[in-house]
Amino acid sequence: MSLKVYIDGKLYDKENAKISVFDHGFLYGDGVFEGIRVYNNLIFKLNEHIERLYDSAKAIMLKMPLTEEKLTGEIIKTLQANKLSNAYIRVVATRGIGDLGLSPLKCKTVSVIIITDNIALYPEKYYKDGLSIITVPTRRNVPEALNPKIKSLNYLNNILAKIEAINSGFEEAIMLNAEGYIAECTGDNIFMVKNGELFTTPGAEGSLEGITKDTVAKIAKQEKIQFAEKRLTRYDLFVSDEVFLTGTAAEIIPVVKVDGRVIGSGKPGNITLKLIRKFHEITKKDGIRYKL
Repeated sequence: MSLKVYIDGKLYDKENAKISVFDHGFLYGDGVFEGIRVYNNLIFKLNEHIERLYDSAKAIMLKMPLTEEKLTGEIIKTLQANKLSNAYIRVVATRGIGDLGLSPLKCKTVSVIIITDNIALYPEKYYKDGLSIITVPTRRNVPEALNPKIKSLNYLNNILAKIEAINSGFEEAIMLNAEGYIAECTGDNIFMVKNGELFTTPGAEGSLEGITKDTVAKIAKQEKIQFAEKRLTRYDLFVSDEVFLTGTAAEIIPVVKVDGRVIGSGKPGNITLKLIRKFHEITKKDGIRYKL
């Protein structure tokens, strides 16, 4: 069975799922998106993802053509059409078809695309043994140029950093902001543990306000783990006891080496492992359930 892709109210076979070359999402990255996970017919944190999508759209003055309730129904319809119980959902809203000029006023109709498929961001061995990452030269966009709260289609900044990581033989990389503080990784938020306390970078440093990041913060509060957002430097990571990354696709993945420095014991730490266990428990109950 060919994978079905939703485009503006209709389902198309994957091979025939097409948009216009004059769509400003294609021409200029003018649009927003969300990545959402599905676990055993439960769309994890769907309401939070949809809220962030609509907030991103509002911030760039892109008027969504569907209500939040209607979009939820279309996501479920697409999952059902593909008979997927466990999946990764990509919801994209583009400015729509315009001309070769920059003006969004030439784009009359916003386009909504829903892709549902499987994903495995990192090999399983890294979840068991931990990941080694490096800091790359490419700096994170300054928030004054493109606010990191907007999950836009403009990902070239992250892709350039990802290229540097791959060229150096690494799966993931840390991006610093213009001031030299840690912003985030190319596709994930970053956390560290020091003396039993959990820290991550605030959005003002250039990091996305991640749904998984927020979930981890809530778990920490429930488990009485002291947590704070603060400016972090590479030195802070080097001398930390544990480091891990979070993201919708990545979930929670331990980091055991940063820029050649071994983190803690060189193995995933106890707090990281505890947060992973608790996170997996939440994925079984927090979201919107549907039937195939």
